[in-house]
Amino acid sequence: MIVDFHTHIVPDAFPATRGTEALWPSMKHHGDGRADVMIAGKVYRKIDQRSWAVAPRMVDMDRDGIDIQVLSPMPELLSYWFSPEDGGDICDAVNGHINAMVADAPDRFRGIGMVPMQDPKLAASHLKKLHDGGMIGVLIGSHIEGLPLGDASLDPFYQTAQDLGMLVMVHAMHPAGMDRVGGPAGLAGTVAFPLETALAASSLIVGGVMERFSDLKLMLCHGGGALMSLLPRLDFAWHKGMSIASAVSVPPSEIARRFFFDSIVYSDDSLNTLIDRVGGDRVAMGTDYPFAIMQTDPVNFISKASAGHASAILSGTPFDLARTA
Repeated sequence: MIVDFHTHIVPDAFPATRGTEALWPSMKHHGDGRADVMIAGKVYRKIDQRSWAVAPRMVDMDRDGIDIQVLSPMPELLSYWFSPEDGGDICDAVNGHINAMVADAPDRFRGIGMVPMQDPKLAASHLKKLHDGGMIGVLIGSHIEGLPLGDASLDPFYQTAQDLGMLVMVHAMHPAGMDRVGGPAGLAGTVAFPLETALAASSLIVGGVMERFSDLKLMLCHGGGALMSLLPRLDFAWHKGMSIASAVSVPPSEIARRFFFDSIVYSDDSLNTLIDRVGGDRVAMGTDYPFAIMQTDPVNFISKASAGHASAILSGTPFDLARTA
């Protein structure tokens, strides 16, 4: 049973625009299976029916040898910049679409939803609704409008996720540092997202989240981004008794092995470095389907690159995660 743990959806429609929310999303359909996601009157992303329809996804899944896709929202839909009430409404709309897709083909899809993290207690309440509706987890951004993921104010959310056995999947969003990059437009996903994910992971480590919630299931998208390169430096500082040693009781690399990771790293060397650092049983296959940066021919990539770990990455770990909660 081969599972793609990292795919995204965008509903084919959103609730009516809120007059007070200039960034409320909408869809502009072209009548040929293509559409534009519109935010603030501008095209945010051009997509097609694979983002909202089951049938074309299953065609691609059969082509690629994938039995199950785990569906999660496009990160820009997380909407932490809305009021908690409006954020809750957009969450309900997106989660409802994911649930409908899963219901259309329950043997082929699992759902990961979204919650209004701008209000951690409200987010915890929404998380219970996801759990009761059959979802296996929740996608969150790499920060909550600038609030780092290691901040203790988010503990009610983490506590609920742990209690319910729900997976928390961390995806880069609105990355820091783009002002230092320059170059052509559209580089955030390729240059800044890996750094953003490493910042989020570092916050979770030094903020003590993974020690306070030792049973929390938390996945870092895109192989943890730049975290694998950062870990030796963090460990060195910890062993030297620098400030990080007062934040965590064990070396950061040991805490990093408590995360799960997806396999979207694009090269054999990067995948094997990830496996060497955290273990093959902490990695689940992902593709980022159906967006432009998605890993192509994923089963072959994993089978060739991961030596004796292919079975765990393709089927073992992702299937175990996909049936929990």
